[in-house]
Amino acid sequence: MKVARAIAKTLKQEGVDQLFAYPVNPVVEASAEEDIRTIIVRQERTGLHMAEAVGRLTSGRRVGVFAMQHGPGVENSFGGVAQAYSESVPLVVLPAGYPRARTNVEPNFSSLVNFQHVTKSLEQVTIPSEVPNAIRRAFTQAKNGRPGPCMVEVPWDLLHEDFPGELEYSPSIRAVSGPDPDAAREAARILVNANHPVIYAGQGVHYGRAWGELRELAELLEAPVTTSIEGKSAFPETHPLSLQSGGRSYSAELHAFLCRADVIFGVGASFTQTAFGIPWPRYLGTAAIIQSTVDTADLHKDVAIDLALVGDARLTLAAVLAEVRALLPGPRGRAAKTTAEIASLHLEWIADWSAKLDCPDAPINPYRVIRDLLSTVDVKNTIITHDAGSPRDQLTPFWQCESPLSYIGWGKTTQLGFGLGLALGAKLEHPGKLCINWWGDAAIGFTGMDFETAVRERIPIMSVLSNNSCMAIELPVMKVATEKYRSTDISGNYADFARALGGYGERITEPEEIVPAIRRGIAKTEDGVPVLLEFITSKELQVSKF
Repeated sequence: MKVARAIAKTLKQEGVDQLFAYPVNPVVEASAEEDIRTIIVRQERTGLHMAEAVGRLTSGRRVGVFAMQHGPGVENSFGGVAQAYSESVPLVVLPAGYPRARTNVEPNFSSLVNFQHVTKSLEQVTIPSEVPNAIRRAFTQAKNGRPGPCMVEVPWDLLHEDFPGELEYSPSIRAVSGPDPDAAREAARILVNANHPVIYAGQGVHYGRAWGELRELAELLEAPVTTSIEGKSAFPETHPLSLQSGGRSYSAELHAFLCRADVIFGVGASFTQTAFGIPWPRYLGTAAIIQSTVDTADLHKDVAIDLALVGDARLTLAAVLAEVRALLPGPRGRAAKTTAEIASLHLEWIADWSAKLDCPDAPINPYRVIRDLLSTVDVKNTIITHDAGSPRDQLTPFWQCESPLSYIGWGKTTQLGFGLGLALGAKLEHPGKLCINWWGDAAIGFTGMDFETAVRERIPIMSVLSNNSCMAIELPVMKVATEKYRSTDISGNYADFARALGGYGERITEPEEIVPAIRRGIAKTEDGVPVLLEFITSKELQVSKF
């Protein structure tokens, strides 16, 4: 048995049933021999994005794996690994390496040297017998503590060597720890005594599968809840206590309640300062900050906190909930006033945006597409993700999630084209759900050729594209370049492009055709055909900010 085959067998024992890859890497063929489905992409970054969806949509219980060629394949993969690192997503990456005799000879690209700052763990295997231990370490690190991408580089010559003896492999385990009981007790005391508490749910709630505990705590405290973009869908946004999610754009009710919050409880949250998250310095004021996280590196990082709870989000919420129950046997009758105010602010906010959400004009306003998409699909049976730029800022505040892990949000870094791979990976994880990526004509320029991967691999996603023939978000900062050289002008006929690749493509130019087109698109996905709906939209620049 060759080393490549031994690696494939370890993957099988880790529960891996699909390998995302771009050849040439001997692990690909070896995995196929082990009945692991090999999914070949058109560029490495999309394969990594697809693998990310596995970890996200299983709350880290399963880990996606990507394998690629040494040299250019590894070089092309850097952005995808960096994205997973910034978003704390469990991932195992298996690059081939140059033969050991040439590993450190310039200009050969070394994964061991160059990926150290965008991986949670990284090692190069140099002897065949150590392969199982390296793979086990990678999966264990990916799953435990703060999730992240873990890389094992295997030199090309080693992959073709014989593995010594019988393969003995002990699969990785996943373990969690809870917070200090005294800290949980103090957190409960602060929350019960607060007049205007706000709960801020981060991605850790998804990884902990703490959705039930979050809702129970919010209802007992009668406290409104918001989420980060990464945490979006951790709390139902149709719930009367929901303030919707907070990113670069957000709702009026979120703004109002943060302005007067006297306690903010961030659970499963890093409070990382980013241009694509809640602008915390604006809202902290004199509010007491309680932070729950699995990683002590998050504490006091960007936001000064008053109390720390280190541990798994579900165990943390359960501990705090038990202490709150001891202090507060039942709700105190605050909910009616709080929910009435949230509802009033929400209706007023939606009314302020009605001119765009209900816009009857052509070119179509992208907010009209979002409104019609939300009202047409079965939201509970849909998984959706945005892309970078305008699609993110337009979709996140107005899309109301009803169930956990129905929205794949991201915003620590914002690489264009990320959404397509996420939707493809989501469809593989949940073939019975409608999986949508919402993107623009800039994003499709980065990863659009992987729509062919959807066709070839029989992954019937719905790709919804807002084509405004420009880079809209850049218009205010590239005025002269645009006027002189039309530098922000980009476009194409993407519906024709989708059809040329073997999928279903449709171009929609009139608002009254939005809903019928969506319904046709859904029907095509149910027939097993990938769909691209291209909406010709206006150059919309306004986002919901306060």
